[in-house]
Amino acid sequence: MVLVPLAIRRWPGASLAGGSSIDGMEQPVVSLQLDWVFVYGTLKRGQPNHHWLAGAPCQGLVRLENVLLHDLGPFPMAIHGDGVVVGELYQIDAEMLASLDRLEGVPRLYQRWRCQPLDSPWAWVYLGRPHQVRHSPVLVDGCWRGSR
Repeated sequence: MVLVPLAIRRWPGASLAGGSSIDGMEQPVVSLQLDWVFVYGTLKRGQPNHHWLAGAPCQGLVRLENVLLHDLGPFPMAIHGDGVVVGELYQIDAEMLASLDRLEGVPRLYQRWRCQPLDSPWAWVYLGRPHQVRHSPVLVDGCWRGSR
């Protein structure tokens, strides 16, 4: 699995036609196309922030490799690592993605990365940084079930 950081905003098959380049970083033109987001915490069904995904079709439960899930208490945080996280895949538009970025505190709290969950289309995922979870337990089964 390949993860691509938001700052670069480039993924396989992406067109950069008409995009700009700043300090060597390429930024594509904003698209009105639908996209996918992988969620593993408070945005899942039955969790307190699920209403942010109102009206978004769900593909169902999927697994994302090469990430570790940590329990921070009121919410989880996934980081790059040797593990698997279980989450849900939703189809969203650019407006909903921008709203989710605000909710997730991008780029300060989380960073948005491009990923490919198992047997699923490419999607966005919100990941933290190792120093943010250094004192938090790992959820070995990769599934967050709610705040403790």
